[in-house]
Amino acid sequence: MLGKTLAAAQIALLVLGVGNSALAAQPIKIGALFAVTGPASFLGEPERNTAQMVVAEINRAGGIKGQMLELIVYDTQGDATKAVQAANRLIKEDRVVAIIGPSTTGDTMAVIPLVEKEQIPLISCAAGIKITEPLKKWVFKTAQNDSLAVAKIYERLVRQKISRVAILTVSDSFGSSGREQLKAQAARFGIQIETDDTYGPKDTDMTAQLTRIRGSQAQALICWGTNPGPAVIARNAKQLGLKLPLYMSHGVSSKKFIELAGDAAEGITLPSGRVLVAELLPESDRQKKSLLGFVKDYQRHYNKEGDHFGGHAWDAVMLLKGAIERGADTPATIREQLEKSRGFAGIGGIFNFSPQDHAGLASDAFVLVEIKNRDWLLVK
Repeated sequence: MLGKTLAAAQIALLVLGVGNSALAAQPIKIGALFAVTGPASFLGEPERNTAQMVVAEINRAGGIKGQMLELIVYDTQGDATKAVQAANRLIKEDRVVAIIGPSTTGDTMAVIPLVEKEQIPLISCAAGIKITEPLKKWVFKTAQNDSLAVAKIYERLVRQKISRVAILTVSDSFGSSGREQLKAQAARFGIQIETDDTYGPKDTDMTAQLTRIRGSQAQALICWGTNPGPAVIARNAKQLGLKLPLYMSHGVSSKKFIELAGDAAEGITLPSGRVLVAELLPESDRQKKSLLGFVKDYQRHYNKEGDHFGGHAWDAVMLLKGAIERGADTPATIREQLEKSRGFAGIGGIFNFSPQDHAGLASDAFVLVEIKNRDWLLVK
């Protein structure tokens, strides 16, 4: 009888052990919403690639405390309706603990009410300041705020003694947010906006707007948008012989813009994260190690340079990794640990989240770069 009892106990322990092993082996599911195809694919494709690359590297190293990560990616195609549908699927069918993305401000703003309602942490890869201001409990972001980009451009104009500008912004969420910041900060820097014009995301000729700007008192032109519109503007400006200094937003800080604009990109200045000029940074730069590691990894995996946009996904995955390493294993505890992330030297900057700040970056997250000979030059 005793022998049977011991045998039963051993079998029970074995079953329990198998059950615990199976439980421990369950992957941590992370969702991702990226515009892998469509007009915003220059954002979403490198973000998707980077997220997959980083998750694979984490898993090859043993996962996080022995648990593997499972990345579930859906393509929003840059469409807000598709983004909401995919977010619903991630939350209700895939049962993810957190979501990375979307790629664009418009898609992100569409998804926010859902993640707030369902209480799932979202780390957006888009730049619009409205994503985290006013504060949303469950929403964070890794892309630098457009308010910081505007300040970087205006600081440069003040140093150049330029006080009158023309602004030309795309009529979507990213462009509208940039336009608001360009207008809101102008007085603080002593900048006067001579002309304020817009263009459509699918417009293929901006000669009319540029002709009006040429007839104004503007001393510089600031264009706010994402590809392909800004490249069209650069080419149109060159065709018109427009001699004004041309500034772009961080929305075009990848080699794709240079490819699209061709020779018309020469001399254009824009704010960007440090990744574009990683090798030019001093050894004392706190981000340099992460930046060079990311650039080399991306080159090895995809045979092209890692860029500003892929960096947003790198930061998002690594911030989640840090939160989980600190003991978070549910949406609620992940949110709490994300909010406690301090001093994280990522691709976009040095992140310091807090209960009052879910963007986490200061003005030093941006540098100014100039395009010279189809490459990036650090503006000092």
